[in-house]
Amino acid sequence: MADRMKVEDALAKLAGWSAADGDGDAITKTYEFEDFATAFAFMSASATQAEKADHHPEWFNVYNTVEV
Repeated sequence: MADRMKVEDALAKLAGWSAADGDGDAITKTYEFEDFATAFAFMSASATQAEKADHHPEWFNVYNTVEV
């Protein structure tokens, strides 16, 4: 229950994010880009920041779409 409250508090501050199905403390968002190169650049930049924060998101990429 406490994790769910933390997620709800975070979601109130994050545009476009929602609670992930089946995982009480995970959130999700889908990004769409102009093309694959732009989507891949987003993932590369995000990976650098995630590593600095010791956070390793689960994500999926197909062409111009990235699901985090």
